[in-house]
Amino acid sequence: MMFFISRKLVNYLALAFFALALFIAISIFPVPLLSDPINDAAGLSFSLLTDTAGKPFFLITTVLLCLLPVFFRLPKKQIIKLWIQFAILLVLSFGAKTILKHETAIPRPYTYELQRLNLIPSPENFYQLNKSEKENVVKKASAYISQWRIRSWEGETNYSFPSGHTIFAAICILFWGGFLLRTRHYLLAGGLVVWAVGVGISRLWLGMHFPSDVMGSILSAAVLYLFIPEWRVDSEK
Repeated sequence: MMFFISRKLVNYLALAFFALALFIAISIFPVPLLSDPINDAAGLSFSLLTDTAGKPFFLITTVLLCLLPVFFRLPKKQIIKLWIQFAILLVLSFGAKTILKHETAIPRPYTYELQRLNLIPSPENFYQLNKSEKENVVKKASAYISQWRIRSWEGETNYSFPSGHTIFAAICILFWGGFLLRTRHYLLAGGLVVWAVGVGISRLWLGMHFPSDVMGSILSAAVLYLFIPEWRVDSEK
């Protein structure tokens, strides 16, 4: 039990850094009105950030992070152990996200903007529409909303809580951020936190989530990590 707890402390420290940094960022940079105009530089930056933690580009992020222990030339057994643990964490996070979205059924922030534009009677009504009807409503909103936001609205018409993108960023920080701290690669760990904060902010900025969604995602990741097994390998004895 002591080994299990001690192996996870540094990982939770990395997650705490991320949670604090994201909370400060949210406090300093309030979410703009969704109908506000957007310059292309900001739109491209936030869209790229959100894409690195979503389909299909999260796979590239995953591969790059999984190559870290290979690049650092860790023993083969230790690399395989890390890959198995992260794979379990990925599966758990996907399952938890899907279940929580269905059970909480919280409308996304942009549905309130659709209501304000008189395109739907209420946010709840949006989720009673079929797929093509949702697409038509979002398409009508493109006359008032920047295409940088519409792009995300069209692709994600499910519920808001929790943020799947932020859960992915959080488990990357929790697992690989902790790994980098443990191996004393502090600059890389700091860069990973900056990326994860950018992902969280991008989800708010695009109108996809509330602050409670992204912070709740971090808490969800923390709980899920308790279910990841720890075991010794020969190189650690």
